[in-house]
Amino acid sequence: MISIIIPTRNGESSLAELLQQLKGQICSAELEILVVDSSATDATREIARKHGARVIKISAAEFDHGTTRTMAAEMAAGEYIVFLTQDAIPVDKNCISRLVAPLEQHENIAVTYGRQLPKLDASLFARHLRAFNYDDKSCVRSLKDKATLGLKTVFVSNSCAAYRASALASVGYFGGEHLFAEDACAVARLLQMGFKIAYVAEALVFHSHNYSVFQELRRYFDVGAFHRRQHWIIEEFGSAGGAGRSYVRSELNCLFSEKQYSLLPSFFVRNLMKLAGYKLGYYHTLLPESALPFLSMNPAWWEKRKRKQT
Repeated sequence: MISIIIPTRNGESSLAELLQQLKGQICSAELEILVVDSSATDATREIARKHGARVIKISAAEFDHGTTRTMAAEMAAGEYIVFLTQDAIPVDKNCISRLVAPLEQHENIAVTYGRQLPKLDASLFARHLRAFNYDDKSCVRSLKDKATLGLKTVFVSNSCAAYRASALASVGYFGGEHLFAEDACAVARLLQMGFKIAYVAEALVFHSHNYSVFQELRRYFDVGAFHRRQHWIIEEFGSAGGAGRSYVRSELNCLFSEKQYSLLPSFFVRNLMKLAGYKLGYYHTLLPESALPFLSMNPAWWEKRKRKQT
């Protein structure tokens, strides 16, 4: 059995399409679909039940990227566990089978993740981000790759990823209280245990976001805070500085190759905001606690943390 876990929050605009696509998947194994909904105020839960999904309702205040996914994974019956976000839409009927194939074929592979293609409405910046992070060549990574790839070794996305359930359980799933990148934390632990991770370029989903300049700052604030709070990953795999510089150069080349010179001011502002966001996040312990929810893409996480401290 393959268990598919989809965390949701007011996802009615995309969930029906996602679940319909999952119904049409060609798989040799039975599919179990679990929707973990953070008290949606729209028709999310009704849509999920209509499409035969098992629905688990939690309060919005309870949601946490690590804790919520861990809870769902512990409830899943499948030998393999697929995680999708509510807005990641499989491109074809073979997405899930291709995603789990390396897990079925190689016992030392514990995690796979698919290729994310930009949606039709994606901006140039969103399109370039997907092209930079998800090329058309599949690969397998292990701990030894950290010498050349650094932090990129643990790159994965739970927007479209599959895990060997037994391996994930062996590292305590995703743990709890993750602001960001619960997937990278789990992968880092699995690589340390000797497992490998596979990027499956043939497992395709449409998934992208057109972030505003301020959303870019907030997202990179979360990245910086994650690196500060989970500093053991930096110590084990290295910093993200080299990858960040490569990305900026690549994005600039993309603007020139597509002759989008009018976007150059936005390019400079966006990357300055990303840098500022990252630095603010990395040194968030020096900031007033009242500012942290405002600066983060996940303000509820900081509010939940504050409640626990009082």
